[in-house]
Amino acid sequence: MFRHHDDAPPDSTVYQLRQSLISIGDDYWVQNQAGQRVFHVDGKAVRLRETLILQDGNTRAELYKIQTKMLHVRDTMEIENAAGARVALVKKHLVTPIKERYDVNFEHADDWKVVGNIVDHEYEIDGPAGKVAQVSKKWLRAADTYGISVAPNQDDALIIAIVIVVDSMSHPHK
Repeated sequence: MFRHHDDAPPDSTVYQLRQSLISIGDDYWVQNQAGQRVFHVDGKAVRLRETLILQDGNTRAELYKIQTKMLHVRDTMEIENAAGARVALVKKHLVTPIKERYDVNFEHADDWKVVGNIVDHEYEIDGPAGKVAQVSKKWLRAADTYGISVAPNQDDALIIAIVIVVDSMSHPHK
């Protein structure tokens, strides 16, 4: 299912996500490169705000909650931990001259940037120390599926949550 991917960070963990499945109200799985279900995404359509819950694939324990932020000038989504504390706020840039760009503002850490061709799922997530993750459709043979390569020593679930946010914000009518 996976193609060779020389442009992924060395020693990274690669996950696959079907782009057509990310929508509020739907449940879906995030698989690792071996095809094992690692994370479950629970879409909640009955709430006032759009909400997605990222869960551990084995225990279904809540890892992160993703919600739209109401009354913001530009597109903004919030990521909370299982205790309900905000971990990050993801904001879409209003003007993106060459590449699309999102800011990931953390509550207790340095901010990250998401830059690249977001709509076509060819982008990177960069932190102060360099590339944190890379997203690409080139690595997978299946249509409407893209890969998420997470650098070592990262919170894989948080990066998956950020990618889900970016995908939800860049494809709002799915």
